[in-house]
Amino acid sequence: MTSDTTSPLPASASLDLPSGGESGQPVGRPRRSQVVPSGVIAMLIFVFTEIMFFTGLVSAFLITRASLGPGAWPPPGQPRLPVGTTALNTVALLLSAPLLFLALRALRQGGAGAGLRLGAAIALGACFLLGQGREWIALLHEGLTLRSSIHGSFFYIIVGCHGLHALVALLAMGWSFLRLRAGTLRPDTLAAVSVFWFFVVGVWPFLYYQIYL
Repeated sequence: MTSDTTSPLPASASLDLPSGGESGQPVGRPRRSQVVPSGVIAMLIFVFTEIMFFTGLVSAFLITRASLGPGAWPPPGQPRLPVGTTALNTVALLLSAPLLFLALRALRQGGAGAGLRLGAAIALGACFLLGQGREWIALLHEGLTLRSSIHGSFFYIIVGCHGLHALVALLAMGWSFLRLRAGTLRPDTLAAVSVFWFFVVGVWPFLYYQIYL
């Protein structure tokens, strides 16, 4: 017969197992804080696709204009675009960007003054859209339509797409303002909305230069 050589552990012995603290739960790795919020990353990806979209539209416009030869653009008989009035609208749009940036910074620092700055940015953005709307109405009365010429087609498609983006971004800013008044707006949310608005503001001077000048 063979004897059992296995001896029981002493009562004072303990297994060397990972400790989970007082709760007995396993200790995991510390959670890493996000450098860039996920909402901002998603908005940056969306903005990148929209940059490609506007690049394609403007490229088609420039190729078409160059193919007509010197002096043939804009086509004869078509109304000229209101360069001066649109320049004033552009100033209002550009001023809205730093106000939105200041509103975001104020929100991150506790919220004091964020509502006033965000409201001012929304007001300036609305002025830009209303000014563009009045411009469109005047041009339609003067005969510039989608079907009047290739000039009208490109104008309404490119500027109209930008106006649609501005409207959506402005609505998002208005929604953010309401949440700010209710005390439920997070800085990450306003940061994502700001990326969209900064795109609307940043792309417009390029479009203004190519289409109007």
